[in-house]
Amino acid sequence: MPAGEPRASGGGRLAPAVTWGLLLLGLWLWGRDLTEGGLGPTALPGGGTATAGARAGVGNALPPPAAPLAGAPAPSLVEIDAIGVRAEVLPRGVDDAGGVEPPPFDSPGLVGWYAGGPTPGAVGAAVLVGHVDTETEPAVFYALSTVEPGSAVRVTREDGSVAAFTVSEVEVVERGEFDAARVYGPRRAGAAELRLITCGGTFDPRERAYSANVVVSAYLTGAR
Repeated sequence: MPAGEPRASGGGRLAPAVTWGLLLLGLWLWGRDLTEGGLGPTALPGGGTATAGARAGVGNALPPPAAPLAGAPAPSLVEIDAIGVRAEVLPRGVDDAGGVEPPPFDSPGLVGWYAGGPTPGAVGAAVLVGHVDTETEPAVFYALSTVEPGSAVRVTREDGSVAAFTVSEVEVVERGEFDAARVYGPRRAGAAELRLITCGGTFDPRERAYSANVVVSAYLTGAR
């Protein structure tokens, strides 16, 4: 195919009548089978690769959680100053075959919000997904694995409100260790949480897929 043309996703395919748990599995399959980049192992700014492991913030060093926001307006913009991300957000659902619909491959600068789950700022874990690269260049979440606990994430919602989140943990989850309930499920009872997800680990040119997912967990700490 022509250089720079995004590859098609192998994507997870599920029965149309899906439960939340199965759809979470579909989100994992989307991340696992996403045949994006040709950049080789995920080369990060400053060198290195996205390897398995986790970084968690120290509880007493992070700000306390804020009360969830009223209403459920859809997100329109996500900003992560630490890695220079300022991206439009669009709602995504499931396709005709029952698989999770990823962000458009021809728009690698966009972020997708799983609209079947909570909106950012509401109770529960809202899910935002983005590509890590294309065949020729980095995409919106290229540097997601370099985010540190304590970093700020802002999500602007369609009513103009801004939900401010603080990163609590950064993980690279390998295929065989992926636990959908843990990754996508809430970790703080009654709290508003956020998951930012992209591909990570090592790119296998034969399978045309990454070996893992980068999962950034954050929780609501303020709003305006």
